[in-house]
Amino acid sequence: MTNLDEVVKEFLVESLENLDTLDRALVELEQNPTDGNNLASIFRTIHTIKGTCGFLGFGKLEAISHAGENLLSRLRDGQLHLTAEMATGLLAMVDAIRQILAVIEETKGEGDGDYGELVAALHRLNTPAGADSLAPAAPVSAPPNLAAAPAAVTAAAPALARAPAPSPPPLAEPPTDDRRAGEERRSTVGDASLRVDVSLLDKLMNLVGELVLARNQILQFTTTQKDPAFVGATQRLNLVTSELQEGVMKTRMQPIDNVWSKFPRIVRDLATTCVKQVRIEMIGKDTELDKTIIEAIKDPLTHIVRNSVDHGIEPPAVRTARGKDPEGVLRLKAFHEGGQINIEIADDGAGIDPEKIRRKAVDRALVTAEHAARMSDAEVLRMIFLPGFSTAETITNVSGRGVGMDVVKTNIEKIGGTVDIQSVLGEGSTLKIRIPLTLAIIPALMVSTGAELFAIPQVSLLELVRLEGEQLRAGIEHIGDATFHRLRGNLLPLVRLSQELGLHSTCAPEVINIVVLKADDRQFGLVVDSVNDTEEIVVKPLGRQLKSVQVFAGATIMGDGHVALILDVTRLAQQAKVLGRGADRKALKAREQVATRSDSGEEQWLLFQANGSERMAIPLRLVARLEEFAAASIERSGGQDVVQYRGEILPLVSLTQFFGGAGQAPADPRQVVVFSDRGHSVGLVVDQILDVVSQAVTTSRAAGRPGTLGSAVIQQRVTDLLDVPAILRHALPDQESPRAAA
Repeated sequence: MTNLDEVVKEFLVESLENLDTLDRALVELEQNPTDGNNLASIFRTIHTIKGTCGFLGFGKLEAISHAGENLLSRLRDGQLHLTAEMATGLLAMVDAIRQILAVIEETKGEGDGDYGELVAALHRLNTPAGADSLAPAAPVSAPPNLAAAPAAVTAAAPALARAPAPSPPPLAEPPTDDRRAGEERRSTVGDASLRVDVSLLDKLMNLVGELVLARNQILQFTTTQKDPAFVGATQRLNLVTSELQEGVMKTRMQPIDNVWSKFPRIVRDLATTCVKQVRIEMIGKDTELDKTIIEAIKDPLTHIVRNSVDHGIEPPAVRTARGKDPEGVLRLKAFHEGGQINIEIADDGAGIDPEKIRRKAVDRALVTAEHAARMSDAEVLRMIFLPGFSTAETITNVSGRGVGMDVVKTNIEKIGGTVDIQSVLGEGSTLKIRIPLTLAIIPALMVSTGAELFAIPQVSLLELVRLEGEQLRAGIEHIGDATFHRLRGNLLPLVRLSQELGLHSTCAPEVINIVVLKADDRQFGLVVDSVNDTEEIVVKPLGRQLKSVQVFAGATIMGDGHVALILDVTRLAQQAKVLGRGADRKALKAREQVATRSDSGEEQWLLFQANGSERMAIPLRLVARLEEFAAASIERSGGQDVVQYRGEILPLVSLTQFFGGAGQAPADPRQVVVFSDRGHSVGLVVDQILDVVSQAVTTSRAAGRPGTLGSAVIQQRVTDLLDVPAILRHALPDQESPRAAA
């Protein structure tokens, strides 16, 4: 059928292939009913067929597969035990689905066949009483063909009567053997494309890589030759090899839009079914992924989208009552970062209630009540990835069987990826998938440290800085045991690659090369021995020996045959403690040092902005660390803002509220200065951290209000000096405040 819609065509090809697998799997299941993995695979296949045909408007297919799915669900949960009658009924369901698919390919419709009795019989098999009342039948040794299926089903259960065959379309000959006709039709629907095993593409890619290396060696040899015929042949070899390499790479790379293109229709139809208003937004549709990744994420993303619309986004009336736009938004975003592929699926719906998950987990005996009470909200949210776990109150045709999130986690982890979820009750949920680049073409900056060559994905690169001579002496600062470069007035933390990887640096002491990188919206400088050129590299997965080293995202083979490791910029920043949850901000940490004054009377000061636009400062020696907390993580206890922090409850004091500010909306996340003394910690919420300076400070104006020690000129600007102990005593009268060192 030449004008068949692409989505329907893909559905037909995949469904027909799955049906062949189901025939074999059902027979094997009858022979080994305790094979839980086989049963789970059968259930997921039928679940996928049911969901997709529902979106495409194939009501008969949805009714038949839904009835079979109900039966398989109870078998999976151990509520029923497989019998010969059930196996025969399920095989009849497979045959009926195959017959309808053949008619869809021919006519674009499901035909006029009546499968009501088959559906009713599957429902009766779904109850123990119904199964026991059926007459016994001989075991099924081979899948019945479609023509014989009604008779076989009737022998097993009188209720499974012959399903009338649909009327043939005009000018079409009625098939004499429906199973054979289905096979013939499947070959026609697949004529326009050829499915190739990804492992074959992997082997072909490896062979092309070897050819490229041989080509490069020949080209180097050619530079010493003067035979025109030989030089011409090598140039031709170079051209053909380059085109072959490019072609093979393109066969594996596909835009993520190949997966996303079907989501607008899915969201539209599902929103209509659920009586909701949902708008889908897609960012990064042109992001190219390896074919392996495309195949692995197709089903997980579909499940996530369906769950977001069904469970996450509220009906218009509910959203309006909560002060939201009646139209919900589902946002998909894909991008490369740090040599990884990041996919985010976010909705602005109701969010996930951690307490509801806790109760479900305790009710299902997944954890004890005591353990559940000790779990953080983030740990509780991750329980939705457990097999069979669902927060749905009722089972519908859309979701609620505990399949989706289990499938997501399983498929993503199969390709070495990670999946995490963030949710704010009442505001929405975001699911983040991070996948290693098993094979991709990316631009990268090549750098060297010691005798090793490394690749840095260009997507993380901001700029290059080289310091030498007087620039080096004036441009590097030390705060505690941390090193910084003041780049255009801002402190840039520096990370030495040789130190993080345990390599011997060969860089001259009077020169420093800084690669300014961005990771999770933060900047840091990576110090390397030398900076080479930028190249288009092919990413290769790491071997078993290096998979445990988190700072590498993969490897690539250079033109001269050398192997270069690809740096994972985000993981490198986390290891160096310049990024990450709970990571100490070395630039803003006193390191528990009391003696920070120098002989010249200079002292280190932390500058920040609070109470709107006021500049304030405190001695850095009083600061334990600086942190950022999401607004959603801040809770109320005893009339006080608090946050869960390092296994304790950290009280928070807002300086804007203390000084009676205008009450403008605070930034999210909140910037907090943490003080620790005598076993207690307190956090001061400020508007913005400005800088750390070393300066001898003289109070030039006495304190004009409670909470300040006076004013001084710091960085040529009038700055209030904060009286930390006084503020904490006033705001937290029952909390022991940190001592102010003399």
